[in-house]
Amino acid sequence: MPGATYVTSAGNAAKGGVVREAKPGSSDNNKIKEIASNRKAYHDYFIDEKYEAGLVLSGTEIKSIREGRVNLRDSFVKIERGQAWLWNTHISPYGHAGAFFNHNPTQSRKILLHKSEILKLAQKTQQKGLTIVPLRLYLKRGKAKVEIGIARGKKDYDKRDALAERDATRQIERAKRDIHDV
Repeated sequence: MPGATYVTSAGNAAKGGVVREAKPGSSDNNKIKEIASNRKAYHDYFIDEKYEAGLVLSGTEIKSIREGRVNLRDSFVKIERGQAWLWNTHISPYGHAGAFFNHNPTQSRKILLHKSEILKLAQKTQQKGLTIVPLRLYLKRGKAKVEIGIARGKKDYDKRDALAERDATRQIERAKRDIHDV
């Protein structure tokens, strides 16, 4: 969400998500509960652009999402016949529903975007090396939303550079803490 400042609240962290509130003075309808994030996507890809999109879900799927039983690790977005689809997202079956009423955990799910956004995404993915990956899944105003990003694959040396940079900043922070503790 560009331009928004977030304050994290530890109140709902025990339920499997992080609640973020919008700027002070806004209504409670703008709370966002993060359900799942795809940290591997940030490790494997450079994220160029981000989009927020809705999902078409069945009743047992949204109940499982509210329980936090989602895995985005190997997920990807594919555009077929003018529609965007989310593939390989694992939403566990809802525990309180019978086997007959439950959903298939890894079925493809339709992503709700404007037609112009779908066309733009389709054009971008035609370029060599670009793909669309889900970055996080969250609840906003009671509706399930997915943040997708246009991604470029990282080379192995890019991944090593990112790890080295992260280790260096961690060592600097540790050294600062040690100086302040003395």
